[in-house]
Amino acid sequence: MSKHTLTASLVGIVALGGLTAGGIAIASAATELTVENSSVRYAAPSGGTAGSLTFTADVSDDSGVRGLKVIAWPASSKLEPTEAELRQVESASCRSTSDETSRCTYTVKVTKEEVAKGPKGAWYVSVLATAKDGDTKVVSRAATFDVKR
Repeated sequence: MSKHTLTASLVGIVALGGLTAGGIAIASAATELTVENSSVRYAAPSGGTAGSLTFTADVSDDSGVRGLKVIAWPASSKLEPTEAELRQVESASCRSTSDETSRCTYTVKVTKEEVAKGPKGAWYVSVLATAKDGDTKVVSRAATFDVKR
């Protein structure tokens, strides 16, 4: 075999190997579990009517979304919920908007008594997103809202 053919063959093997490796990397590149477009709306109780807290977020993963756990907590408590703690809280209601993304919404009523007994000021919403393949993601400060005096 001539030196030119050997060099061309090695170049071809390296190029083919690079394409194969690149193809494998592309095929196995997974989309990271994400929590995006989060928002919170707090409406204080008024008169005899209960208030509410509504948190909404778009959750995405290449395997699909299993669920979203949500908790609101006062910033003054310096709570910072862990993943284990978040597994024990209430779930948002999630509906698929595509094979990979769900819009998740959590709503809870808030009474005058709860507001009167609870801390005023800044509150955070923490979430635990879970994908269908078991991946999880904690967002400790997915949203912020204020409870007025």
